[in-house]
Amino acid sequence: MAERRRQRRGPGGGRALPAALLLCLWCRAAAERLRYAIPEELAAGSLVGPLARDLGLSADELPARKLQVASAGKKQPKYFSVNEENGNLYVNERLDREEMCGDSATCSVSFEVMVHNPLNIFRVEVAIEDVNDNSPVFSKAALDLEIGEFIPPGARFPLETARDADVGSNSLLTYQLTSNPSLTLAVTENPDGSKQPELVLERALDREKQSSFELVLTAVDGGDPARSGTVQVRINVTDANDNPPVFSKKMYEARVAENLPVGSLVLKVRATDADAGTNGRVSYSLGNVPDSISALFAVERESGEVRTVGPLDFEERNKYSFVLEARDGGGLVSHCKVQIDVTDENDNAPEITILSLSSPVPEDAPVGTVVALLNVNDLDSGENGQVSCELSGEAPLSIVASAGGSYKVVTASALDREQAAEHRVTVVARDRGRPALRSSAELVLEVSDVNDNAPVFEEAAYSAYVAENNAAGALVLRVQARDADAGANGRVSYWLAGGSAGAAGAAPPVSVEARSGALYAQRSFDYERCREFAVAVRAQDGGAPARSSTATVRVFVLDRNDNAPRVLWPAPAGGAARAAASPFEVVPRSAEAGYLVAKVVAVDADAGRNAWLSYELVQASEPALFRVGLHSGEVRTARAVSERDAAKQRLVAVVKDHGQPALSATATLHVVLAESLQEALPELSERAAGAEAPAAELHFYLVLALALLSALFLLSVALAVLARLRRAGPPAVLRCLGAQRFSVAGAAFPADFCEGTLPYSYNLCVAAPARALPEAAWPPPPVPVLSAEELLSGDSCQKPSPNSGAETGEPPADPDAPQVCKASRSRYSH
Repeated sequence: MAERRRQRRGPGGGRALPAALLLCLWCRAAAERLRYAIPEELAAGSLVGPLARDLGLSADELPARKLQVASAGKKQPKYFSVNEENGNLYVNERLDREEMCGDSATCSVSFEVMVHNPLNIFRVEVAIEDVNDNSPVFSKAALDLEIGEFIPPGARFPLETARDADVGSNSLLTYQLTSNPSLTLAVTENPDGSKQPELVLERALDREKQSSFELVLTAVDGGDPARSGTVQVRINVTDANDNPPVFSKKMYEARVAENLPVGSLVLKVRATDADAGTNGRVSYSLGNVPDSISALFAVERESGEVRTVGPLDFEERNKYSFVLEARDGGGLVSHCKVQIDVTDENDNAPEITILSLSSPVPEDAPVGTVVALLNVNDLDSGENGQVSCELSGEAPLSIVASAGGSYKVVTASALDREQAAEHRVTVVARDRGRPALRSSAELVLEVSDVNDNAPVFEEAAYSAYVAENNAAGALVLRVQARDADAGANGRVSYWLAGGSAGAAGAAPPVSVEARSGALYAQRSFDYERCREFAVAVRAQDGGAPARSSTATVRVFVLDRNDNAPRVLWPAPAGGAARAAASPFEVVPRSAEAGYLVAKVVAVDADAGRNAWLSYELVQASEPALFRVGLHSGEVRTARAVSERDAAKQRLVAVVKDHGQPALSATATLHVVLAESLQEALPELSERAAGAEAPAAELHFYLVLALALLSALFLLSVALAVLARLRRAGPPAVLRCLGAQRFSVAGAAFPADFCEGTLPYSYNLCVAAPARALPEAAWPPPPVPVLSAEELLSGDSCQKPSPNSGAETGEPPADPDAPQVCKASRSRYSH
C-alpha cells in the first residue's frame, strides 16, 4: 500500500508520476529533498519507500554510510525509521491523520535523514493521506424542537450539524430526512463550505390534530464506501413563539495570541428574538463540538461571551472552528459559526541536536575537515522560527550552514596538539523573534599526537599485602601505567627492573605479566622469615624510540591463622591414666548464681585477631547450671544450685580464636556439688572406681580417711555417754576412761551447756604427759576452771607440751602440770 501511494503521488500532488522521478540527483554539496505519500492508519512496520535506492545508495554502501533518521527536536515524535540492512523507510508507529493535523486540508511530516562518510543530510517529506475512517456524528442522540401551530408555511428551523473528522471527499457530504408531508429538509452551504441542515415547514401545523412528530436525520459523507450517522428529531407543536433567535452575524471571527491566560475574553456573540417574555429570552451554548474544543473554549449562557478555559498553543494548533447555538424560551434554536485564529508568539527557544562528533582529530587533518554535524530546530513560525548559528570561543574551527536547519563544524586552520590538546567551543543558536531567544551547546574536540609521552604510573610507589602460606602463582598486585599517545605509541609493556627482594643472583619472589601489569608470587611466603620486600617495575611503550618509567612496589607479608589455641588449665585429658588425675572442682550446694567455679586458661601463638580468644560452653550435664565468660574464660554458676542437680557434673568448653577460618581447642572440667571435701569424697571415689593402678591407690587413701573420721565420731559419742553415766563424780570435772592416763578437757562447761545430745559438737580428750600420775594423786590437782567462751575461743591448750621449750627456746614447762584443751566443733553431713 505504501509503495503504491508513493508511486502515485508526486511533489505537487499528481498521481501519474512515480516517487522515484521526484528525486534530484544525489550530490554531496547540496541537500536533497524527497517526498512520499502514504495513507493514514498504516500499522507499525509498513513500508514507506526505498529510501536508500532513491538516494542513489547501493546495498554494499549501506554499512559504511550508516543511513539513519536524524532527530528534529524533543517535541517531534519519531514516526519513521530506516532499516540498516536494506535502507528502506518504514512506519515506526501508527499514524492518525486527525490526531496529527486535525481538520487541516493537507497533512505531512518532514524530517531529515543523515548519511556518514562523508556527512550529509537529506530532507524527506511524507504526506499523510486521509482515509474514510470516521463516520459523521451528532453531539446528541435526539434533537428536540418546538414549532408553533400558527407559524406560516415556509418557515425554516436550523438543525444541529454533524461533525466528521475526515477531510476532503471523505468529509460530510449531504443530509437526508425521513419523508413527512408537513416538514421537509433543506441543506444550505455556509461561507466556509460547510453544510447546514434546516427543517422547512411545508404547511401550517394543527396542534389539535397532531401535537408531535418524530423524524430521523441522516448525515452521509463522501467516502468510498460512504459512512453515515443519524439523530432523532422530535418536534413538539406549541401554540405560540413563532420567532426564532437571530444572530447578528452568520460567522464570528477572532484572532488571539497563544499563551493567552485562562479565562480571557475571545469574542462576544449576540442573538435577538422578536418574541416577548419567556419566548424572547435567549441563552447560548456550544453546539456539536469535539472534546478538544470544549476543553479550550466556553460560552457564557446569558451574555454570549466566549472565553478560554484552557491554554492555547500555536505549535499544537493554530485555528479553531465551531458552532454556537442560541435558544429562546420557547425552544426555537438558531446557530452561528465561530472561527478563532491563534497567532504565534516567540515562546520556543531553538533546539540544538548534535548528530555526529568526530573526536579526537589528528593534528595533521587538512583544513576544512568536518568534525561535527548539528541540527537546529525552532518550533515557532515566521521570523520567530528563523535561526542563525555562530561559534563562541577561541578555536581553529568554523561553522557552515547547510540546508534544512543543519550546520557543519569544520577546521579553519591547522591543529597543533602541543599548543592545545583539546578545543572547547560553544554553538550559539538565536532566532529572530522579539525579544530573541537563544540556546547553546558545547563541543569538545580532542587532538591526537605522536609518541612524545612516556608511560605514567597511577602511583609512584605501590603497597601490596599478601598473607603467608600463599600458593605459588597467586596474584599479588596489579600495577597500571597510562600513556597519552594512541595506537602502538600508547601500548604499554611491563618488566621487572630490580629491588631488595633477596641476595644478588637469587630468583625474584614475584614475576610481572608484560601486558596486564599483574604481579604474581613465585613461591610461598613465610611471615616468620620475611616480612616485607621491594621490587622495581618498568613500564615501556611501543613507540620508536621507546619511552619508559619506573615504579616501586613494596610487598608486606601478613600473618595467617595457622596456630590453634593451647589450653593451659585445666590440662587436656590424654587417655585413661590421665583421666583419673584430671582436675576437679568442688562447688557447695549453697552456691548462688555467679559463683566462680574455675577459670579456663589458654594461649595462641598467632598475632592480632588470630590470637584473640573467646570461650564457649559446648557440653554440660546441666546446660542451664553453668556459663562461661566469652572473653575471660571464667566458669560460673548461671543459677543457684538445687538439691535436684546431680552431684557430678562434666563441662566441656571450646576455645576459639578470631582467625579466618577460626581454630579451636577444648577443655574438660569435672565439678562435684558438695558442701565440703568430706561430702565430695564418695563422689570422687565413685569417679575413680574404674581407674587403673594410680586410681586404685587414691581409692585406698580415701577409704582410710573415711574410716578414721568414722572412728573419731564413734569415740566422741562414747565420751558423751560416759559423761552422763558418771554424773555422781566430781561436779566440775568429767573423767575420761583411765583417769590416770587422760585429763578431761570439757569439765569446765556449765551443766546446762554440756547437756543434750550435742549433734554438732563433741568433746576431745588429749593425752596427758608421758609420766603417769600415782594412784595416791587421785583426785588430781585442781584444774583451772574456764568459761565456755574461753573454751570455744581459738586459743591453744593452756599448758604447752614438754617439747615446746625446745622449739621456742624457752625453758620447758612442768611435765606434771595438767593440760586443758578446748572443745572442738565439727560439722558432718548426714
